[in-house]
Amino acid sequence: MTQLCSIKKHKALGKHMETSNQNNNSGALRIGVIVLLAALALVGYLYFNTQTKNKDLQGLLDTKVGELSDTRVKLDSISRALEAKILEVESLGGSVEELEKIKAELEKDIKNLRSSSSFSAKKYNDKIAEYEKFLAAKDEEIMKLREENGLLASENLTLKTEKEEVITQNTYLSAAKDSLTNVVDEVSTKNKDLQHKVNTAAALKAVNVEVVGLTSKGKEKDGKIKSKKIDQLKVTYSLPSNPLTEQTNKDVYLRILDPNGAVLNDMGRGGVIDFAGKEIGYSVRQSVPYTNNDQKVAMYYQKSQEFNSGVYAVELYSEGFKIGTGNFQIK
Repeated sequence: MTQLCSIKKHKALGKHMETSNQNNNSGALRIGVIVLLAALALVGYLYFNTQTKNKDLQGLLDTKVGELSDTRVKLDSISRALEAKILEVESLGGSVEELEKIKAELEKDIKNLRSSSSFSAKKYNDKIAEYEKFLAAKDEEIMKLREENGLLASENLTLKTEKEEVITQNTYLSAAKDSLTNVVDEVSTKNKDLQHKVNTAAALKAVNVEVVGLTSKGKEKDGKIKSKKIDQLKVTYSLPSNPLTEQTNKDVYLRILDPNGAVLNDMGRGGVIDFAGKEIGYSVRQSVPYTNNDQKVAMYYQKSQEFNSGVYAVELYSEGFKIGTGNFQIK
């Protein structure tokens, strides 16, 4: 009986312990579930916060990229506008120094925009506003240049028209001048020819040129003259009447040429004259008053040395013309 009770007690104790273990296990399970749910809640909260922050960061990034892109587009647009204005101002004859300076600053800003790690939209928007203000001011200057150039173009057109008219008039005047010059040249040539003919017709003529020798006592030796018996030569000639010849004193030049063609030229009495564009020597000069009455003239040449034997030639010149010739012989 005692053993049976002991067995019963043992079974009751076992059952109580089993129940107690089951209760303990159930409590631990509940705690684990609670912990797990808390962990899941924490993970969910952290995940939600992370996603929210990522969305915020992505939004901020997208905004920055958009602002950067817009800024780049505006700067490129301003750059093209500056290029166009530089070309137009140059074509209008204006100064592009200030435009070139602003263009250099703009290119520097574009370069910084590409390489800068920190981008400030406000900073670039302020610069873009300044560039746009500058371009607007330049537009007004360009309008003035256009107006001025329009006026200049009108003035230039007027000047061009006037210049063409002047050139046309000058062409006509030049042609008329050339024609008149030709006429004057022709008349001048005819006048020169006529004057030459008149001068030739009015020139003295020496005819009947004769040469005799004179002794120291004045006795004439004609025919073949002996050099030792004469002291000087006497050359006579006649000047026929000519109504065209002016009755004034005429300078007559006597040339005596020896058998070799050399001129007897005692520089104390002779000299040189211009004839047919060259200088020729003469032996004696004499001023003859022309009286237009078939006058006779005598000229004398004093012997300074003995004459060589042979035939000598005599030539007479006056007012650029050869007026007569003759010859004599020395024994």
